[in-house]
Amino acid sequence: MSLPRDVHDPEQAAEASIIGTFLNAVGDHKPQLVGYNSQSADLKILLQRGLASGVQAAEFCRRPDKPWEGIDYFARGTDAHVDIKEIVGGWGKATPSLNELAVACAVPGKLDTAGDQVAELWLDGELDRIVAYNETDALTTYAVWLRLAFFAGHFSVDEYATEQQRITDLIDHLVASRPVSQMTSHLTAWQQEWQRLRSIC
Repeated sequence: MSLPRDVHDPEQAAEASIIGTFLNAVGDHKPQLVGYNSQSADLKILLQRGLASGVQAAEFCRRPDKPWEGIDYFARGTDAHVDIKEIVGGWGKATPSLNELAVACAVPGKLDTAGDQVAELWLDGELDRIVAYNETDALTTYAVWLRLAFFAGHFSVDEYATEQQRITDLIDHLVASRPVSQMTSHLTAWQQEWQRLRSIC
């Protein structure tokens, strides 16, 4: 699910609506969060902007009485929130960027927009480009996470191939089901680059 669903709807495009919808959906459904530098950056930014915007996210913030009794998105080193950077990185120069790790894993990295451009895009009202950036960044992060899970033995070769096919199927579905007014070229470009990289590696 990409937020906002309609970048041209001022109510959906409001910062408080985007952050509140995301945090409350996570709080209600309790999925495993997977990110890259998400523990130090993404989650902290969402919390800070949620506070500043007056969002309430009680279920997201609810912590178990004992660490083993439930999901705690704030605790480091739990399965509730996996930060790939903390798993593969070290201190300083030993830590690759998501783009570097993705390319090394034959996964498309940054295609058009980089994370440091998002604030400027927001100020310029280019929410459609932010959504496009977030969607490709999420695909990249997920594909790298799949590679990490395969590396750790959580998938067989066939299961890993099936999971990769699910990414392709998801992109095909998104491109086919979106209205013409919504951008899809970034999804097609990501998928084509992924197919190219997989064919040569």
